[in-house]
Amino acid sequence: MTESSAGGAGRRQKVQAAEVGTDILTALAELAPATSLSRLAEHVGMPASKVHRYLQALIASGFAEQDVTTNHYGLGPAALFVGLAALGRLDVVKLATPYLAELRDELNETCFLAVWGNRGPTVVHVEQAVRAVTLVTQVGSVLPLLGSSTGLVFNAFLADAQTADLRDLELQTPSAPSPRDLQAAMERLRQTQVQSVQGLLMAGVNALSAPLFSGGQRIAGVVTVVGTEPGFMAEPDGKAAQTLLRITRRISTRMGARLGE
Repeated sequence: MTESSAGGAGRRQKVQAAEVGTDILTALAELAPATSLSRLAEHVGMPASKVHRYLQALIASGFAEQDVTTNHYGLGPAALFVGLAALGRLDVVKLATPYLAELRDELNETCFLAVWGNRGPTVVHVEQAVRAVTLVTQVGSVLPLLGSSTGLVFNAFLADAQTADLRDLELQTPSAPSPRDLQAAMERLRQTQVQSVQGLLMAGVNALSAPLFSGGQRIAGVVTVVGTEPGFMAEPDGKAAQTLLRITRRISTRMGARLGE
């Protein structure tokens, strides 16, 4: 074999390796939030030993991670970083950002935008109030579906197929609502379009959330106002809720939603 042909073979191997790695990353996203090695190998149609080798490389680079308690695999922080960069190009992020700053200034409370990611509700932009903010408002935070006002809005307005797996998982926790109570809460939320919680995710921290809609009346994101007691009580029919709804409806209109239909 000549030097040039050997170099060509090496390049082809690198391309093939990159393609395999991409296939495994895609499968991790499709099987999110986590999956076993055997299920992942079956999904990509590769031997488990081969998938395991690639997973070790992906873990080393931060694109995958393994839960030490379950041994299941999921996307890592580097994959989240890349995903957030891509999400930053979406119209909802560009359109909502100046309105979030306006909302923050009117209420003097921290406001953030979340979109639906492969691991659930994901914070993609934060407008911080002057006062101290909580950990749940950091960009990249993934919020619980049933344990946060943001997640509850996604649960009410997203297609059931998108939320079913995560919802079924969270319904198994001791603090989860009953399916009947959850259904009733979802029906109320679809009418009021504002979700209020007091201390659900963190004691003393209250939140109000409302959906953003795009053309076709599809939910494109959720805007949340978060603050601490006693200054922010997050009354569902209070001034802050009314301001939040006014702002989110303006954003939705800009995104092509026809509200009131």
